[in-house]
Amino acid sequence: MLRAKLPDIPTLPTTTVTPQQTQAPASSAGHLVAPYVGVGVGAVAVVVAVGIVLTALLAALAVSAVSVAIAAVVLRSLVSSANKR
Repeated sequence: MLRAKLPDIPTLPTTTVTPQQTQAPASSAGHLVAPYVGVGVGAVAVVVAVGIVLTALLAALAVSAVSVAIAAVVLRSLVSSANKR
């Protein structure tokens, strides 16, 4: 069988850099930033999931509409051929 050959992933050299602080860190006035990051990731996941579900429903609706249209054409053809006999 044919197998796809994946390209080799280049490894980046690792260097450690220790930042030096010249100023005191600014006070956050009691506000935490970390919980908002988690909420943002969760919100993005929810929006993506809802988008996938809505897209699937739209595709199902389109397939149903096409099948109903085909059935209507076939029935119309059968009724018109029955009236001509």
